[in-house]
Order: sequence, then structure tokens, then C-alpha cells
Amino acid sequence: LNFIGNEFGHPEWLDFPRVGNNESYHHARRQWNLIDDSLLRYAFLNEFDAEMNATEERFRWLSASGAWVSTKHQDDKVIVFERSSALFVFNFHPNKSFPDYRIGVEKAGKYRIVLDSDEQRFGGHSRVDHNTDFFTQPEGWNGRRNSLLVYIPSRVALVFAPTD
Repeated sequence: LNFIGNEFGHPEWLDFPRVGNNESYHHARRQWNLIDDSLLRYAFLNEFDAEMNATEERFRWLSASGAWVSTKHQDDKVIVFERSSALFVFNFHPNKSFPDYRIGVEKAGKYRIVLDSDEQRFGGHSRVDHNTDFFTQPEGWNGRRNSLLVYIPSRVALVFAPTD
């Protein structure tokens, strides 16, 4: 788990300084030793966290103004949005993967995967081919001028970016 404060889920209680704990920092620390324990999966989360931050540095989506949410499909449990030049695709479905899922995108061209939560180095199953080029079609979709077809496995977050 990676929470809003970018702390990962710890096996013990975390508490930040507040009046109720006498402003103590005793339980307000990330336990970096967890990534060294091979019986746990924290090393995968640490690797994903580092790559996510590196990808954000490349595309600067956090400081970009505005975003466009094109898909919020309750039954599929899929969310798609664009921010900066990045296209985010989330499949929160616990067991349903989607081949050739059509998603809307404003900018026409060729897209590539730049971040994939399902990579083996992040503890995933490597179900997506990173050598695939995704070409838009001039078929508008969900309020966007173009669309493309992607494979989105269950429980995966993918980030795409235009290559041209």
C-alpha cells in the first residue's frame, strides 16, 4: 500500500506528531529496514515508488495544470485520465482483464508504456508487452478526439506517453 503521505503500509502503527501523542516523532518514521526482508514484499513497493517518482520527474504531471478524466466505468472498474503529456489507465477490477479496451485521448500519434505496476521488478506478473506501439485512431471516444486500444490486465496501473 502507498498512502496519501507517500508512506507505505507498515506492519505496525504509524502516528505523526500531534497533541494526542505529546507531539512525539517516535512512531512517525518510515521503516526502511522492511525493504531488506526477503520474506516481505516491501522491496517491490520501494522499487515502484522510486520509478513512479522518476517518471513524474520526466513528465511533471504533479505540477501540470488541469487534467481530463475520460473514463470512469463502474462495472469495469476502469479509470482513464490525461494529465500533462501522460495518459493514466487504471484497472481496479479484482479478476477481469480487458483486451482491446478503447480509451479516449486528445493527442493523435503513437504511444508507449512508460510505467507499468505489473512489471516483475515491482512484484507483478509482466502481462503487458512493453515493445508494443499503440497508435491512435481518429475515432473520438469519451469526449476526446482520438482513441486507442490497449490491453489492461486486472489490478494494474499503466501510464502511457506519446513518442512523437
